[in-house]
Amino acid sequence: MHTKLLNRFALACMLVSGSALAVAQPAAERITLADRIVAVVNNEVITQRGLEERVQTVVRQLERSGAALPPRDVLERQILERMIVDHAQLQFARESGIRVDDATVDAAIARIATNNQLSVAEFRETLARDGIPYDGFREDIRAEITLSRLREREIYGRIQVSESEVDNFLAEQQDQDVDAEYLLSHILVRVPERATPEQLAQRMSRAEEVRKRALAGEDFAQLAVTFSDAPDGLEGGDMGWRGPAKLPELFVQAVAPLQAGGVSEVLRSPAGYHIIKLRDRRGGSPLQAMTAEQTHVRHILVRTNELVSEEEAQRRLSVLRERIVQGGDFAQLARLNSDDASAANGGDLGWILQGDTVPEFEQAMNALQPGEISEPIRSPFGYHLIQVVERRVADVSGDRKRMEARRILRERKAEEAYQEWVRQLRDRAFVEYRLEEG
Repeated sequence: MHTKLLNRFALACMLVSGSALAVAQPAAERITLADRIVAVVNNEVITQRGLEERVQTVVRQLERSGAALPPRDVLERQILERMIVDHAQLQFARESGIRVDDATVDAAIARIATNNQLSVAEFRETLARDGIPYDGFREDIRAEITLSRLREREIYGRIQVSESEVDNFLAEQQDQDVDAEYLLSHILVRVPERATPEQLAQRMSRAEEVRKRALAGEDFAQLAVTFSDAPDGLEGGDMGWRGPAKLPELFVQAVAPLQAGGVSEVLRSPAGYHIIKLRDRRGGSPLQAMTAEQTHVRHILVRTNELVSEEEAQRRLSVLRERIVQGGDFAQLARLNSDDASAANGGDLGWILQGDTVPEFEQAMNALQPGEISEPIRSPFGYHLIQVVERRVADVSGDRKRMEARRILRERKAEEAYQEWVRQLRDRAFVEYRLEEG
């Protein structure tokens, strides 16, 4: 149930850095006589105008962050590849029935404006002063929410963490410097699915060359913008502060012996070849004993897809809600109708803390009294009926450690699964490059 509604681009919008995706609609709909096609992705095109808009946005972001700019042609190729990946994901989302309505987009923009301490009208004026068309910005936000829902459905909804995995993780943490945190940057040279020996050698050589240039003193952020295939590449590869528990074990082992400013060896994972730079390290804060309010909650989830529209999902849940209100057994109806893994337990999610669920679910849950049942509620997972069973205040130190361990393991698995899923989706897509034409 963990998620972030918007990714780092949407958070960057709080600084009004501009429209970064520009791929929310088929590019063919935006072609003008003065425009030209620079790439074809399946049955859609990317135009020179769309690429130029994205390049200008990234240039503004890099200039504001103080990062050095790579050569223009290198930047264009990197950004075009990201747009191709975004196109492939958005096409898959549309084909599988994911839709984001206007009300959801408007609510997201209102939150961004509020985080900037602006009204929506003032925010629109700020976008206009920055040369960003509001309609295009809205479609970019719609695309971001779509990709978030796609990731939740295709990846997070399928990740399972066993109790034995949690036990092993907590045992391993006892032998690590769990209070340490690392400020990291990262470069990924992705390897195609079923890569040939020649491709592996070529990608390894590229990664070794990037590492050599980093060791020679070249700006790591610029190298990331130029060479990294990771989602954070266009942000200079910045991973922020991470504790060992929030890093892949491969990264922990590579970073632990490094001094500030040090660069790791080339690391191999299923996604490809990685280079890590340790920018700084600091002590963390150990987990203290604490009490907190917990909510015992259960739900029924209906996912939307190409066969189940949003209207149909709401209708189904409204019928189920009426049956429950009239005395129907919630657990039995959940077993028969819920699309969530909790269906086998009658929809029971157990005791949860604030922040353990997505905002839409948590807001609806918090508004309920014990025994109450919500109306159908929309989240990135689909539509829910939520029932609060009871609430309590308890010492959650041990529970919190296990819950945090489960979250970390789930995110680790999800990140690896997502990278592999994106790689497969990209490799299956028909892509024709035309950037060098004309």
